[in-house]
Amino acid sequence: MRALKVSIGRRSSGPSAVLLPPGWPARLSPLELALVDTPTPFLALDVPGISAAYRRLDAAFHGEVEVCYAVKCNPDPVVLRALARDGANFEIASAAELEQVMAAGGDPRQVLYSNTVKPASHVAATYAAGVRLFAADSQAEVAKVARLAPGAGVFIRVSVDDTHSRFPLSSKFGAPVEDALRLLLAARDHGLTPAGLTFHVGSQCVETMAWAKAITALAPLLVELDRLGIELEVLDIGGGFPARYDSVVPPIEEVGRQTVAALARLPHRPRRVVCEPGRALVAESGVMAATIIGREQRRGTEWVHLDVGAYNGLMESAQTKATWGFPMLTSRLGTVGRDIRCTVTGPTCDASDTISFDALLPADLTEGDRLYLGAAGAYTSCYASSFNGFPPPTPVYVE
Repeated sequence: MRALKVSIGRRSSGPSAVLLPPGWPARLSPLELALVDTPTPFLALDVPGISAAYRRLDAAFHGEVEVCYAVKCNPDPVVLRALARDGANFEIASAAELEQVMAAGGDPRQVLYSNTVKPASHVAATYAAGVRLFAADSQAEVAKVARLAPGAGVFIRVSVDDTHSRFPLSSKFGAPVEDALRLLLAARDHGLTPAGLTFHVGSQCVETMAWAKAITALAPLLVELDRLGIELEVLDIGGGFPARYDSVVPPIEEVGRQTVAALARLPHRPRRVVCEPGRALVAESGVMAATIIGREQRRGTEWVHLDVGAYNGLMESAQTKATWGFPMLTSRLGTVGRDIRCTVTGPTCDASDTISFDALLPADLTEGDRLYLGAAGAYTSCYASSFNGFPPPTPVYVE
């Protein structure tokens, strides 16, 4: 797959300017992307925008919380190198992700291996490479880490309220808070360091108090750990910070204010507090460029078929039954006419490969025109396959 790095001249003012949705990078407007000489589908990434998002999130926590980027969100090597240069550390879910982090210049000694159920070979490989902090939420995983990573640190994932998130995670991960002490003591009995606690309020969480409430819920456990002489190294407050799609989300500054205040109220605070942002750093800096391959009317509904869909880059559309709110723009700039409601779907023969049932698009949109989907920098290319022979999008880096 060909990757392109381009510098494109900005044309963001004047009579041909495009009114961009809030959060849409000016460097990735339809006028600018028309200058990219590569076939669709392609995923354009505003690399300076990613760095700016990192600086904003880092500043929102006033230096109190270390940023460990969640590699799974977008493991593109250019993204990882940019964040490593900016000073981010990393959170991984597999040994392969550690290899990507190290290739980008990340320090394995600062990496968090936060997947709570890991292949034994991955534990051994990452430990050999220098990783020393492993998550667990069960006795079996504690024993596995002790067997394959002797002397390492274990941080226990606890289940917290994730009802304000679009993608809750507690059904699969996290021990009850009341079990965390038992698991930390088991880690110590196995010769491991009872290193910390972690939680996750779910992906795309829109409740600004969610992280603060989870931190507060851990206060009694921290008191008991202090009574037992266990000093934790790390408190990992997870990710889930929201990105803007087609609706307003709370500003990261408000999340940071509430979270830092909750940390200040803790009776005993671990030495290192970290977070695991993913989509909040990269989503809004990506735009997916697609070509319309067909326009049909079915049962009174207008259908627009694209050369990219759920199976080659837009999986969150399928996960949310075509309700994921990618903002959309088209190459029909300045056309006169009305907008109509359309179903936007992908190129494969699977009916679930549908992006939206209610997109407002120009009535004269036709085959060969382009559709641009904003906020596409997170959980897109990393999900992409070549199902039905339709290729993943080509990455294009805009400087």
